[in-house]
Amino acid sequence: MSDNIQKLDEKIAEAKLGGGEKRIEAQHKKGKLTARERIHFLLDEGSFEEIGMFVTHRSTNFGLEKQQFLGDGVVTGFGTVNGRLIYVFSQDFTVMGGSLAEAHATKICRVMDLAMQNGAPLIGLNDSGGARIQEGVVSLGGYADIFYKNVRASGVIPQLSAIMGPCAGGAVYSPALTDFIMMVEGTSYMFVTGPNVVKTVTHEEVTSEALGGASTHSTKSGVTHFSCANEIACIENIKALLSYMPQNCEEDAPSLAYDSADESRMNLDSVIPDNATIPYDIKDVITEVVDGDSFLEVHRDFACNIVVGFARLAGKSIGVVANQPAYLAGVLDIHSSNKAARFVRFCDAFNIPLLVFEDVPGFLPGTDQEWNGIISNGAKLLYAFSEATVPRITVITRKAYGGAYDVMNSKHIGADMNYAWPSAEIAVMGAKGAAEIIFRKEIKEAADPEAKWKEKEAEYAELFANPYNAAARGYVDEVIKPHQTREKLIKAFKMLENKVDNLPRKKHGNIPL
Repeated sequence: MSDNIQKLDEKIAEAKLGGGEKRIEAQHKKGKLTARERIHFLLDEGSFEEIGMFVTHRSTNFGLEKQQFLGDGVVTGFGTVNGRLIYVFSQDFTVMGGSLAEAHATKICRVMDLAMQNGAPLIGLNDSGGARIQEGVVSLGGYADIFYKNVRASGVIPQLSAIMGPCAGGAVYSPALTDFIMMVEGTSYMFVTGPNVVKTVTHEEVTSEALGGASTHSTKSGVTHFSCANEIACIENIKALLSYMPQNCEEDAPSLAYDSADESRMNLDSVIPDNATIPYDIKDVITEVVDGDSFLEVHRDFACNIVVGFARLAGKSIGVVANQPAYLAGVLDIHSSNKAARFVRFCDAFNIPLLVFEDVPGFLPGTDQEWNGIISNGAKLLYAFSEATVPRITVITRKAYGGAYDVMNSKHIGADMNYAWPSAEIAVMGAKGAAEIIFRKEIKEAADPEAKWKEKEAEYAELFANPYNAAARGYVDEVIKPHQTREKLIKAFKMLENKVDNLPRKKHGNIPL
């Protein structure tokens, strides 16, 4: 018996060594943790239970029979994060570059199945050179098996992907199918075709970092939701993100204890400039309204004209969507519509109530926007809000113009409660442009056209550039003083806790992709 136990200990030691000490040292020199170190920092101390430690590949082509490693380049299993069950896979770059093939993919699919069956989040720590070429189509089939399960799990359990190293070719599509992606600056990259292929086909000279690094995907493409300074920061970000989410679509997000106090926030009374053309930072409003230090922004550096993220209000998790007047005046465009629509759909899938702060002058005009599909892309946000059945509340802080007013969670598309500050302007367009169109003839025939224009602008503003007409129609439930906002929202979300809203029976809708 003791011999068998000794042999087991040796096997475990071999599996934990991965590709060997030299390759582990090489990983550390690159500023990267090993697959097992990442799991250690992610999970609660002593909670990790490994699955498939002794799995090996069964291929013999191209010398693979001489490259047998226990675990086949991926560590899989389950454990807890802050006491909550999660499933995890962590690719091991020290074993054949973390390349994916049949046995490797089977291990990942196994933990995905368990996560689905037991209703717990799935965390993928990606660090792979791509498909294992020596196994041919089997490698491609392994990727497809994972993609299929990603889609099946979508909206059922939260799926988070951390890119800890290379992620190229087919490997990028599994993270792309998950809910949130985070990348590590300087050591991770994602692209469908690498710099060498790009140079061959398009003759462009580009580095891996410029083509698909964390900065590129967090600012230009929007592929990644978080860009992290190092791997520890990335892992801590995963933990923070999980704290706002439920285990699955059948549960609610965990709440923190909260003792009610004076909920007035007097700073909000002075946040809106007297001049409607002067911008302000909507994040100042968000941080005043939500619980202290609870706002976790998503996609911070991409499509900055809209702000999205998680927060807590009276200890309860909410999703925040807000126009940002400090960037492009808060207009909606292609990127901001996509960014917000995806976030809204995630929150709706996982029972996270939505809070919208609206200050939007309309959709961004121009040939670039029209030719690249602002119509269908703007419709994605409209669709997402209209489809959402979670509690939805809107606060109109200033401008709510044109079709963008409708899109930003208006009463007309199913918002539960809509509040407006006294500074709100709810109209088809701004008073200046409206006056020019409506009173064009009078202005043209006036002795002093400029004075007449200003007179008619003031007339239109008096009639429409305020929240009271909308309130008279019931489109706004209440006009409130800014400092009352937090108190009103806490009461409204409490009232909506047991909301039930069933969509018409159907297979699924057809969002304008």
